[in-house]
Amino acid sequence: MKKLLDRVPKRLRNRYGLAVLILVGWITFFDNSDIWTTWKNHRELGRMEEQAVWYTAEIERTKGQLNEIASDKDLLEKFARERYLMKRDNEDIFVLVAQKN
Repeated sequence: MKKLLDRVPKRLRNRYGLAVLILVGWITFFDNSDIWTTWKNHRELGRMEEQAVWYTAEIERTKGQLNEIASDKDLLEKFARERYLMKRDNEDIFVLVAQKN
């Protein structure tokens, strides 16, 4: 038993040192915010920040299109006809769909 204790560093022979080592090990590997979970959350945060930048750019682009459509009546009519298939009372609309081989 004496030989086994000689191989263990002095800090670990103390019960407080052993308790601290066990606590650090528990927090590092088994806690809800362990290293693996922290790393996954950090990756997810980075991905979400990239998405936030993309969505912000899309919002700005859409606002620009909205302002452009709202200011030009002919463009508004073109948009309504193409996007929502709106028509005047005396018109017929034919939708042509490309056939896939």
